[in-house]
Amino acid sequence: MSPYKFICFSKPNRRMLFLLIASHLLWSCAVFGLWSTGRLIDADNLWWSGIFIALQLYAAAQLLMPALLLHPEERSRGFYLFWGLSLAVFIWLINQFSPSGTWQPLLAVVKSGLLLLVATFVGAAIARYVNHLWELVPICLVMTLADFTSWLYGPTAGFTQQIKEHYLAPAGQPPLVDMILVKLAFPGFAALAPVFGIADWIMVVFFAVVAGRYEINDNLIGPRGETLARQGRIGFYLPVSVVALIGAIVLAQTTGLFIPALPVIALIMLLWYALRYLMSRCFND
Repeated sequence: MSPYKFICFSKPNRRMLFLLIASHLLWSCAVFGLWSTGRLIDADNLWWSGIFIALQLYAAAQLLMPALLLHPEERSRGFYLFWGLSLAVFIWLINQFSPSGTWQPLLAVVKSGLLLLVATFVGAAIARYVNHLWELVPICLVMTLADFTSWLYGPTAGFTQQIKEHYLAPAGQPPLVDMILVKLAFPGFAALAPVFGIADWIMVVFFAVVAGRYEINDNLIGPRGETLARQGRIGFYLPVSVVALIGAIVLAQTTGLFIPALPVIALIMLLWYALRYLMSRCFND
């Protein structure tokens, strides 16, 4: 078998991948600009923090649109192994740089854009293996139980404490788990702050792509994301999964607890699909 089979993409998908990479770079530049502006704003105002989070994640939602147009291709385990290892090594390498001054936040936003990009690839790849919509129920339940258990008793509890201690009183190198945390701009902060992990965005993409595959409109402010993507209408896409992530972040910020976003996203998506099912039954009856 030719090694080319492990790395090649179809022509339509190459175009979508180029759009994904370019849009994530633009998003990183926008976050850097927001960070620069935010340094002039009072950090004690919680409303400003909420606006900053909403703006950055609303912009990130638009990054999902090219992923909705990716064409399914037959892939081998070697393909996923090659790209999985390559992306993991790239994330590790870029985290070995520790610049100072203005370069530090600039590199931080590039890292966050890279994590979102990798998460988009992974989420879209996983979504294609959902053969029936009802499979989301056990996926959400297992995801919720596993993450809450890890947060209460498992490794997530230790990671959370390490991150909290590092950012409240920075000393030495950040913990290893910091490499997979997406950092966003906050008003009044000298640096970007970790907000959620790469796994959270993987599931955001997963739910959005599954909805697209089954022609379900998960966009809260307009037509389906795939329709908008084909029309080139950027700025009108806000899927339920992104709103769920925003809700999880706001919950963590208001309570002061490092509540994992993954179970919150899963529960909100379950409730949303259950509500859709009940409404469809009522209208059909």
